[in-house]
Amino acid sequence: MWLAVFFGASVLVALTPGANNLLGMHHAVHHGPARAVTALFGRLGAFAVMVAAVVAGLGPVLAASHLALTVLKWAGVAYLAYLAVRVLTTRRGGEVPVGKGSPLRKEFLVAISNPKAVLIFTAFVPQFVDPARGPIPLQLAVLGAVYLVAELLAGSAYAALGAGIRRAGLTRRARAWLDRATGAVLLGMAGALAVSKP
Repeated sequence: MWLAVFFGASVLVALTPGANNLLGMHHAVHHGPARAVTALFGRLGAFAVMVAAVVAGLGPVLAASHLALTVLKWAGVAYLAYLAVRVLTTRRGGEVPVGKGSPLRKEFLVAISNPKAVLIFTAFVPQFVDPARGPIPLQLAVLGAVYLVAELLAGSAYAALGAGIRRAGLTRRARAWLDRATGAVLLGMAGALAVSKP
């Protein structure tokens, strides 16, 4: 029951529209669902690093460090702005030219530089820890693994949405408008992150 409640809450959190989900949908539209789902493991890798940090006891230290969160925040702002500019300025015939492993790397960098993701693992996940259930590090590891499953499902859902858009056979002009919208949203997210408090 305890894990079921946590899993349901995690799915809702993971499904919330954000930079990684938008990026996953964008990858599915331009590179196909298989490439998008593969890229999703970049995000999961970044989150696994955060889970490991929390289990090791570094999570609260990082969350309490204003300098660390500020550095993460501005790294996230810079990278989101960079992605937005790339999406807005890349000329396309059909597929987006992309280097090998690039979508996976983008997913990793967006996730690892997102201070909101740090707060998920230092504020949201620990709420479900109960000392009566056993060793706290073990509980954090289990909860972290469950959250990663929820993130995998949510990311796959956005990839499926992007795949549906891809199958719809949009015209080149419609895809260009979709890319402009994606770039604008990423730029908006960068702006929102820039004015937020770390």
